[in-house]
This record gives sequence, structure tokens and C-alpha cells, in this order.
Amino acid sequence: MTRTWSRTSRVIAGTATALAVLTACGGGGDDTASKPNGPVTITFWGWAKGSKDVVDAFNASHTDIQVKFEEIPSGTAGGYAKISNAVKAGNAPDLVSIEYASLPEFVSSGALQDIGDQFTEADRAKLLPQSVELTTLGGKSWAVPFDAAPQAFFYRKDLFARYKLQVPTTWDAFKKTAEQVKKADAKARLATFFPDDPTTFEAMAWQAGAQWFKAEDDTWKIDTADPATTKVTSYWQGLLDADLVHKDASFSPEWVGSLKNGTTIGYLGASWGAGVLKGNVPELSGKWAVAPVPTWDGKPASGMLGGTSFAVTKDSRQKAAAVAFAEWMSTTEEGVKARIASGTSSAFPAAASLRPVAKKAFDAGYYGGQDIYALFESAGASINPHWSWGPTTGTTNNAIKDGFGKIAQGGPSIADAVKAGHDATVAELTKRGLKVEG
Repeated sequence: MTRTWSRTSRVIAGTATALAVLTACGGGGDDTASKPNGPVTITFWGWAKGSKDVVDAFNASHTDIQVKFEEIPSGTAGGYAKISNAVKAGNAPDLVSIEYASLPEFVSSGALQDIGDQFTEADRAKLLPQSVELTTLGGKSWAVPFDAAPQAFFYRKDLFARYKLQVPTTWDAFKKTAEQVKKADAKARLATFFPDDPTTFEAMAWQAGAQWFKAEDDTWKIDTADPATTKVTSYWQGLLDADLVHKDASFSPEWVGSLKNGTTIGYLGASWGAGVLKGNVPELSGKWAVAPVPTWDGKPASGMLGGTSFAVTKDSRQKAAAVAFAEWMSTTEEGVKARIASGTSSAFPAAASLRPVAKKAFDAGYYGGQDIYALFESAGASINPHWSWGPTTGTTNNAIKDGFGKIAQGGPSIADAVKAGHDATVAELTKRGLKVEG
């Protein structure tokens, strides 16, 4: 895994020059802050499964810092807008959850504080270098990494057995399996295309070798029409045109209902999806299994779908306490146990030393005792290293999401939505006065 991620490090390092321009407006915070003597109270907004359990465990075991937690919608479902609005209004919480993909945008807008004076070299040494670099922009440290999120394929092993299906290892086999499912049950489908969630599609493009955002010198190069993206776009358009997958909003009542009644028998998600299924359809315990995500050539490969970090907002006066709590969540056995023992989280920690703790804390009975963390470990090692995120993820994803919502037989297509995302990204970067190619 080290070799794979060292290549990622070089990619991210190559964006430093362009990001340095963006991070110039980032909040500086109180550089003289020291570790808190307490007692202090901080506020924390997040949505990841198990967050309340973690906060409760922290509050029960600490007297110097206390945390007030507010659960907000996931980032793409409104959480990021809520955070941004609070920052603009000057009433943001001290600490917020931000996925790696969205961190550059929050940094470039000046919403966050550099936490390098609190998140020290000794602290960073507890985490894998690649996770640290995902939160290091323009040479500054902007967040405490928590997890990685390699892709995975969850499937109903009882229905696979009933329909005499083999777990697909390639995308060609996935299509054939989807055809078999539809033939076996006219109402059933192998998986779902999520029109409200561009990040799942982006993970597919990432896995295939796409590189949408590339910073060279002082120029952002945007390319969403590369062969890898085109291949993924055409493939999923074909599945939709042939009615081989459902099209439901992610985690919607319709999607959950289809899991419950067996008309959706697979889920293309990420490591954290194991907890999602366990929480949404507990009555199906023992009927689900996890497999590596299919690949184009049958060799292990993955993108990353999500991945959480914890960042301190620009106006927080409790940076030291906020970072201390973030580190407790991310780098201690107690923090990981509290999150995963809740039964709703299957987080895959960025700290390799804590993965055995996560594995032990997660009750794998839902998956028939399968060692899902061994699978996540392999998947994590296969994450394609040639992807980096740009500074306008919100703009990109909103445009793609709008386009996905318009997809119809003989009408707007996935390709149209991706093109809209590209155009919106170029326009936004140009508006910000940055050099753009693409």
C-alpha cells in the first residue's frame, strides 16, 4: 500500500503551486493557541454514522473539553450549504466534517483555519502519509483525516444463490449478471444508478483511470472527456437504456424499500456502506455479503467514494480544543471503538494501526461473519493513485447532479451531465481569475 500511495503523494504535491494561490485567503486563526487547559465547550457538526456515540463517549471521559453535537444532512444533501451559510453569517460551529473532495473548496473560500500549529508532526505520524497529504494544501494543514473509503460491492448472497448468479469481477460480467437478474425477476435489478449523487459516478471514473483535475504550475487543467470517463459514461448509459439498473435517489425510501423487498439485490458503495446497510435493513442480517468492486480488466482497482476529515472553521476561538477532539476521534482506540461499536458505522480508519480495532469493534454477524475489513484493506491498496480534487467540487457536482436529474430515454444523457459539470467548473475557475485549460 505504501508504494501505491507514494505515487498519490507526488500527484498531490504537484498541485501545491496552484493551491497556494487559493489558500492565500484561508483563515489564519490564532497561531499562538496552545493545547487547552479547560474546561471549554466546543460545537461540532457532522453526519457520519456513529458521530453521536463518539461525542457521548468523549464527553463521558473528558472534563477539560465538552462537545455539543448537531447532526446535519450529509454534505451533498445540504450539509455543506449549511456550513457555508453559517460561516458567512459568523455563527459556524468550531469543528465540521468535510469530505476530502470538498476540502479544497472550503479552503479556497477562506472558511477554515490552518491547524498546523496544533496538528503537529507527532500527531501526523499516527496517520498514513497519504491521508495527511489529502488534507495538506498549499503547504498548510487544514484538517484531521479520519478514514479512507475504497469502493466495494454489496450483494444479497441468498438471492444470488436463488438466481444461480456468480459474483461479477469485471464490468462486462456485471452487465451480464444484471441481464440475468432482470430475466429471473422482471421487477428486480442488480444495482442502482443514483441521480442525486455524482460522487458515486466520480468514483467509477476515478477507478477507471480518469484524472479530471490537474494543477500544473499556475494552471488548472480540466478533462472530463478522457477515454476513461467516456468509457464509464457509455457503460452506465447503456445500463440505463437497457433498463438493467434502477434509478433512485441514494438512501431514499424508494431505494431502501427496494432493498427490503428484494427488488434491488446489489449496492455499489464504499467501505462505509457496510454500516449503511446494517442500519437501514437490519432485518436482512445474514443475507448480505461484500465483494471487491468489479473492474475493467479483472485486476484489483478502486476509486474512493467519500472519506471524512475534521476541520476547524475560521472564526472558532477554540482551535486547540477542536483539534484535540478531532484527533481523539481519529487516532485513539477509544474514539474508533465508540464509533463502530454503535453498530451503524463500518468506518475504515486512515490510521492503519486502528484497523484491527475497527475490525474487532464491528459486529460482522450481519455479513455472516465475513472478514469485511480484510476486503477493505485490499481495496484500499488498489485505489487508483492518479486522481486529485479541484477547488470547485460543489460547482462541479451541482451541475452534474442537475444533469443526472434530467436523464431520460432519448433525452438528456449522462454525457450531457458530465459536460455540464465540466463547463460549470471552467466557468467558475475563470470567474475566480485562475488560468484554466480544458
